Amino acid sequence: MAVRSVGLVLLIMFTGMSLRTLDAHHSFAAQYDRAKPHTIAGTVTKVEWTNPHIYLYVAVKDDAGKETVWAVEGMAPNALYRQGWRPDTVNVGDMITVEGWLARDGSRLLNMGSATMGGRKILSGTIAR
Repeated sequence: MAVRSVGLVLLIMFTGMSLRTLDAHHSFAAQYDRAKPHTIAGTVTKVEWTNPHIYLYVAVKDDAGKETVWAVEGMAPNALYRQGWRPDTVNVGDMITVEGWLARDGSRLLNMGSATMGGRKILSGTIAR
């Protein structure tokens, strides 16, 4: 009887962890609008090399010189690693241009489709979601 109770507790615990992981991940179409491509260029202020997606934070100046920070969602670290990226591919202080798609909620969040640094494409295209 005790063995069955332990098994039930483990099943419930692992099911809960699995559902939490699924809840944390989103579809592209739910968060981004493919009909709204956008390009930003600026200085990287922060890099988060974490699952399920990496994030770059880019300080962008508008025509009046006002600076705003954009969050840029990239692919999963594993997908980027297979394309040749490493955690030090993009660093704080690097100048970067990112082409992608705007978030549906109007925030300064961009899904990265391609990225260029120093005139060299470091990411070309995106993985279909």
